[in-house]
Amino acid sequence: MAYSEKLLTEGERVVREFRPHWRLLFIPALWLVGGIVAIVLVNSTIPPDDGTIDLITSLVVVVALIPLVAGPLIKWWFTSYILTNERLITRSGVISRTGVEISLENIANVLFSQNVIERLLGAGDLLIESAGESGQSPFNDIPKPDEFQALLYRVREERTTALAQAQAAAVSGSTQPDATERLERLARLHRDGVITEAEYAEKRQQLLDEI
Repeated sequence: MAYSEKLLTEGERVVREFRPHWRLLFIPALWLVGGIVAIVLVNSTIPPDDGTIDLITSLVVVVALIPLVAGPLIKWWFTSYILTNERLITRSGVISRTGVEISLENIANVLFSQNVIERLLGAGDLLIESAGESGQSPFNDIPKPDEFQALLYRVREERTTALAQAQAAAVSGSTQPDATERLERLARLHRDGVITEAEYAEKRQQLLDEI
């Protein structure tokens, strides 16, 4: 489920978007297989061989499977992690949506952890340490958490560099005198004899062209 572009700020782009690791579907899949086997046994092997009883038993099995299979599947499907060039976002829930957003420049550290099974499956957890009220934010069941950690650091560095350049440009622009001030300064230099008439005319025309 793609992240809506309407929720992005101007100049923001999605770097990576993904759902939790597929290992979360392993247990629901086992329940589904077990339920199918149970329905087959009820209808073909286990007595009494009564159509009504078999139907009722099968319905009971199906109803029991709904929270065990459909619930985890829906939760997995509607949980997403989004990394943009400005934020790290998580969204979850179907009707009532919840989520966490962390600005990349506020991220202080990213830790990942894997047990043996998770390492074999390529899954793991991330712990994002950030400045502000959020403090520590867990991002669980990330596919290939070590690779995502490296990507997150790289995008964060690009974001920090871009902000620094924008701030430097703003400071430079605010300290640079406007054309009117430079015209007055140029006139004083000409009046004091620092520059010639030809130099004054040339520089004055250049400044007038900038206005």
